Amino acid sequence: MKAMRLEATGQLFNREVEKPKPGPEDLLVRVEACGVCGTDRHLFHGEFPCTPPVTLGHEFSGIVEGIGAAVSGFAIGDRITGDPNIACGRCSHCVNGRVNLCRNLRAIGIHRDGGFADYVVVPHKQAFLLPGDLDPMHGAFCEPLACCLHGIDLAEIKTGASVVVLGGGVIGLLTVQLARLAGATTVILVTRQATRRRLAEELGATASVDPGAGDVLAQIAGDNGLVPGGVDVVLECAGVGETVIQATKLVRSGGTAVILGVMPQGEKITIEPFDLLFREVKLVTSFLNPFTHRRAADLIASGKIEVAKLISRKVSLDEAPSVVSNPPQPGEVKVLVVPGL
Repeated sequence: MKAMRLEATGQLFNREVEKPKPGPEDLLVRVEACGVCGTDRHLFHGEFPCTPPVTLGHEFSGIVEGIGAAVSGFAIGDRITGDPNIACGRCSHCVNGRVNLCRNLRAIGIHRDGGFADYVVVPHKQAFLLPGDLDPMHGAFCEPLACCLHGIDLAEIKTGASVVVLGGGVIGLLTVQLARLAGATTVILVTRQATRRRLAEELGATASVDPGAGDVLAQIAGDNGLVPGGVDVVLECAGVGETVIQATKLVRSGGTAVILGVMPQGEKITIEPFDLLFREVKLVTSFLNPFTHRRAADLIASGKIEVAKLISRKVSLDEAPSVVSNPPQPGEVKVLVVPGL
């Protein structure tokens, strides 16, 4: 079969490899779609730890074509989404229910072969059924949505709350929708790209702000801003130092800032602890998707989260290395790699 392999930092190639065989507790899944994530680009550039050589791709869904001898609850032909994050279940974090912090965490598409391939092997405990009549492309959004759900859980958004989402990529646009579902009545998306601002408002944002049009703090939290004094919750979804700092300043006294965006490993920013202390700002980080993948799959299946508008383009495996090794195109939200193309 064909697979896109990260062989070393900056070395990404399509290779002909052996079709994998499922172990006793595994499923063999024919990949229908696998999303390109910002983390894939970090992996390519050596900015996020992984273990090459490895087939990338952790946002995948597909059809079960092989079932291990010890597996029950799945049938040939089932459509599934895979949670890529495999916890050991034994370390102190796992025992205490913090599986996303597992000391021995291994991720499909990062530490073991992933979904940028014709087939992927998925432990059955990491697989979640999707409706057979679901659009095959939509299943690839379960993994990023699961990560957003964890951030929303940590934000503890109350009915009637005001929320700012920093970053208009797929994480930001999914988070806008989740914030509205959580009961926020004011949801403001901040991004430089006009197409993403318009899309955010189509998806439920009550307003959008262009950082290029002036100081973001003044536009939102200033005396004449959209929410004078700051908002209840800020969700940083861009993974950029500037927006992390903005998150701490846009939140009102007593509010919560949640960091979902992934910055390159080793990058540093400067914040003012006295300011956070004096305003009693809760600064929270959100990592991965502990126990949220089933909820994400159910939300995708329900149609309550709009994902079709987030698909910018579909590419073949042949095109995938160029997509991952280059920055996103202007206005691009989610590129899906479709092995069948």
